[in-house]
Amino acid sequence: MDVYTLYRTLKNRYGRPEGQWSLWCKRPKTKEEKEQVIIESVLTQRANWKNVSYAVSNLKSAGLLSLKKIISIEEEKLQPLIKPSGFYRIKAHRLKILCDFIVNECKGIEKAAKIPYNIMRQKLLALNGIGEETADDILLYAFEMPVFVIDEYTRQLVKRYNLTDKFSYRYLQEFFEKGIGKKDYALYQDFHALIVIDGKNT
Repeated sequence: MDVYTLYRTLKNRYGRPEGQWSLWCKRPKTKEEKEQVIIESVLTQRANWKNVSYAVSNLKSAGLLSLKKIISIEEEKLQPLIKPSGFYRIKAHRLKILCDFIVNECKGIEKAAKIPYNIMRQKLLALNGIGEETADDILLYAFEMPVFVIDEYTRQLVKRYNLTDKFSYRYLQEFFEKGIGKKDYALYQDFHALIVIDGKNT
């Protein structure tokens, strides 16, 4: 089965990504929704979505679900709010660094989204605790850049369908992008979400 046929198969099986993906795959997003995705991209590291949603609810209740608000709060006060997502001390530190980078170095989400992909990706990867998957989550779902996200569910799917015997991040990213055949951030968003949904149902 080729990559694009696999996308159509998952699309027919599950339809439009819903649940936790209803925001991430929403198009278009408001500035506030993009900021929420960026915050969630850190909270989801090594966490299940149910616990992430508790942490997000805490931030929302405290009026802190924005990049500028996270910059303004002390790290020690941020930690208990995001505790449900796990590794809360590490994540509080990472969140503040990431939010400061986007707000102060990039001058906000709109300007950050206009920075060329290769440059922006390298800048994100240089930040504490931002790996390839988290960086690409931000680029794809918040900045709407056509970059395919690779995660453990993607690797499991590749193995299940015996698509290739190479599993490095960059190889699989290029494999999926070439297999899809067009640079389409909306398709990439839905496809990645459907892969995760399928992985959780398999």
